[in-house]
Amino acid sequence: MRLRGSSKNVRRSPSGINQAATHPLTRRKLPAIFISVLLALANSAAQKQQTTWSDYGGGSDNSHFVDLRKITKANVTKLKIAWTYETHDGLPYVFNPIIVDGLMYVLARDNSLVAIDASSGAEKWIHAALNGISRRGITYWQSPDRKDRRLIFTLHQQLQEIDAATGKSIVTFGASGYVDLRAGIARDPGNIHSIQSGTPGKVFENLIILGSSTGEGYMAPPGDLRAYDVRSGKLVWQFRTVPRPGDFGYDTWPKDAWQYIGGDNAWGEFSIDAKRGIVYFGLAAPKYEMYGADRAGDNLFSDCVLALDARTGKYLWHFQEVHHDIWDYDPTSAPQLISVQHEGKKVDAVAQAGKTGFLYVLDRMTGKPLWPIEERPVAKSDMPGEQSSPTQPFPTKPPPFARQKFSAQDVDPYLLTPEERARVQQQIAGARDVGMFTPPGTTDSIQMPGNRGGSNWGMTASDPQRGVVYVSSIDAPSILHLYTEEPASLGFGLVRTAGPPGGQVYQQNCQGCHGTNQEGGAGPSLVDVTKRLTAPAIRSIILNGRGEMPALSSLNDGQISSLISYLADPKNGGAATFDFSKLMPAARPNAGGDQGPVVAEGGAPAGKLDSGMKIPWSGPYGMMGGPPYPKGVHAPAVRYYTAWNVMYKYIDPPWSTLTSYDLNRGTIKWQIPIGEDPSALKHGAKATGSLEEQRGIIVTSTGLVFLAAGDGKVRAYDDATGKTLWSAQLPAGSRGIPAMYECNGRQYLVVSATWPIGSDDSSPDAKDKPETKTGYVAFSLP
Repeated sequence: MRLRGSSKNVRRSPSGINQAATHPLTRRKLPAIFISVLLALANSAAQKQQTTWSDYGGGSDNSHFVDLRKITKANVTKLKIAWTYETHDGLPYVFNPIIVDGLMYVLARDNSLVAIDASSGAEKWIHAALNGISRRGITYWQSPDRKDRRLIFTLHQQLQEIDAATGKSIVTFGASGYVDLRAGIARDPGNIHSIQSGTPGKVFENLIILGSSTGEGYMAPPGDLRAYDVRSGKLVWQFRTVPRPGDFGYDTWPKDAWQYIGGDNAWGEFSIDAKRGIVYFGLAAPKYEMYGADRAGDNLFSDCVLALDARTGKYLWHFQEVHHDIWDYDPTSAPQLISVQHEGKKVDAVAQAGKTGFLYVLDRMTGKPLWPIEERPVAKSDMPGEQSSPTQPFPTKPPPFARQKFSAQDVDPYLLTPEERARVQQQIAGARDVGMFTPPGTTDSIQMPGNRGGSNWGMTASDPQRGVVYVSSIDAPSILHLYTEEPASLGFGLVRTAGPPGGQVYQQNCQGCHGTNQEGGAGPSLVDVTKRLTAPAIRSIILNGRGEMPALSSLNDGQISSLISYLADPKNGGAATFDFSKLMPAARPNAGGDQGPVVAEGGAPAGKLDSGMKIPWSGPYGMMGGPPYPKGVHAPAVRYYTAWNVMYKYIDPPWSTLTSYDLNRGTIKWQIPIGEDPSALKHGAKATGSLEEQRGIIVTSTGLVFLAAGDGKVRAYDDATGKTLWSAQLPAGSRGIPAMYECNGRQYLVVSATWPIGSDDSSPDAKDKPETKTGYVAFSLP
């Protein structure tokens, strides 16, 4: 057994960056009155800054922590709806609002960016038709004199900016208003069909730092980390996450792997220590992620916490959570930057929650684990050519936040019929299961937590100075099975199936995630989806993506029409088609309410005319297939594939939990289920938690933890005990991150409530449902 910290996993820069800077004021004693003045000024500045929510996740550190004092444990029960803003389109959004100078920026009106009054919800302006915009949020930047204020986002695989005051595109940015994010990557730009991330970048000084979403298949582009000048769009630095010859980490891959290996990307969240100028990334698995015969070795910098100099992109240190990932165990939650008391001294640490269910706690300056992380032997893969890692890292402390075992005894007794439960138990009993690192093979194998289990984007928060970290997580087992055939349901044009056109479109594009009978899997159930969403809403989701679902922009009008018909009537195969005019949204932006002026449409004019943006997101090889290997490289002759096969309903509750960690001690303070599943409650279940990921944690300096869940409720918990102190019914479920801010002396909590709660029997009772349509809901004290 080897303790983690060897050269295999932790590497530190020799540059001296590991020595904490000492400010001259700390080297000599100062008069007490002067110190008091300094502290008062500092507190005043912090209070002033805290009145806004000007950054995705609440700040550069992504802590979701707010130092506002008006809402407390004593009065939280008095919170009421202050105002609501209807999105006027029925679309489900996962957007984190930005609030600056009394304006709130949201997505609404058929993927338009809308500025609304943060105290009333009244519209100020609309930049319409930003279809394909980064769906989780945008980034705000301002010059020191505040005369130049910009909203930064990705659209059409490009980086673009909008003037925060006027809502118009800034055409002096980049090349006539955009920067092509496909340029400068080790692939032909014309063959890069996915590179922009759904998660917004982070601003540091005059830089916008970006991760990427590279797609899931063989020959995907590598996930280089990049920083651009906010004003000009000029590339300032680029860090290659798949090393090239001469780069540190190159020897953890086969020769020339950088020519064909993709991924190692930051598609989730990352955090910045603004004081030190260090940015911390959680990097994803290599691509293809479930079979690694073409990438023998540990594969740096995949599945790493990676620390870089935010100004230069210079490597500082890394810690690898999973070697040679063949499970898609991406660490995507925001690394939490905290200060703790450890072994008698104060330590600045970074805590990264993983899909593995572990919380990895490291020294922020060196990457050294605060508690031993052991290299333990794991099972060997029996797949042809696969060289799985003989060991994997296991933290000894703190305890895991998610279940890491799944057996036939754990099968759900509430949402499955007795016949389904018996079938699932038989399947599990016949599957290979040698722990959470069971290698996938050509027979069934159990993965627990699943590749959609544990912690995902938006699911961590902290009280940084107290060393308390909160993790929202989900228990979602997967049953993996490798085949030589690329899953046709995840690709385009690979299989020509017989039958009505709607069924063909569904099989080729939807079935792998949503199941043969629309009952769900890696994606949610689509049963009765046409009763829960309007046809225009479904059309928008197909073309623009939603959550983890990519945009199916290659589908034409006729295919979309037949697909929606199939979803509405699968028994008849979707032979009939909708009148396509019914699928078209109303004139952009959708009418309704006191509409603000439409100041622009479609982003930078030059950007939307770029012919390269017409390339389908997945290309002709399907979602996982990919083109042939480059000539001259040593690569396996056979490729293997599997769908993610997430089985949300297979395991017994609780399905989702919120865990509070005290990292001064390395212990769990409390753990509670998040929300309730109405269907399971009707069958006698208790404390179920909600199915699928629950996001939206906000932590306050007054001892409250707010969380908006997918069951249609927002709750406030006592940070000391986890006890629910307040809850309110929303008009819909929530999958985005809320925001908290102060405006005109009043403190607000705003929640995106646009997500379908589930089938009809899972919806809240009509008597409990607020008298408002889906949109953004703001709460405040009377």
